[in-house]
Amino acid sequence: MPDAPVTDRSWGACRYCAVAVPPGATKCPECGAPDPITSRELPKLRGRVRRRIQTLNFFRTLIVIGVAGGLAYTMISLAISGPPTVPDPLTTAGTWTIGAGNFTVISGEITGGDYVQGNFTTTDPAGTNLGVAVYNSTQWVQFVEGQDPAPQWSTGPSDQGLIVFAAPYTDTFTFVFTNPYPPVTHLTIEAYIVTTYESNVGDDGFG
Repeated sequence: MPDAPVTDRSWGACRYCAVAVPPGATKCPECGAPDPITSRELPKLRGRVRRRIQTLNFFRTLIVIGVAGGLAYTMISLAISGPPTVPDPLTTAGTWTIGAGNFTVISGEITGGDYVQGNFTTTDPAGTNLGVAVYNSTQWVQFVEGQDPAPQWSTGPSDQGLIVFAAPYTDTFTFVFTNPYPPVTHLTIEAYIVTTYESNVGDDGFG
């Protein structure tokens, strides 16, 4: 009984795009080109086909090296620079324009024991007054609904003042800056406001 034909179970290559072709395949799984080169034929290639495969494999190697290098650079850059920093909404500085009888707010979460400090000054018209009050999340809803909740902290109205508020517990607190002049006065004021969120945790990790 004659021996069974030996089947080549090694991977070959496409003679057009040079990608690896599985054993027994009759066409390239990538580009569909017929007549792939078997593993036995690869060492015997000559001329244009061999040069094409060598060139394509060279460029594929460059792409892999480039991608690996880019990923390594990104990972090293992230490790050196650390996580991105997001500005705290309670750390701000700028000039606000507030219409008569109106208000503007700065709001954000404060961890219990941490605090916000800063200052305000009315700049135009000079000498006009500004009121500041701090409400927790429940009181803020009441304020918006037209009620008159007792604030966590308040100061003014005055033309300038300090802001020092320590949160008794973790919550979202809203700093309300109010123009106290009635709407009929049409007195719009500009105020320069600075606030900074400060953690109560020391550098050694203890409060």
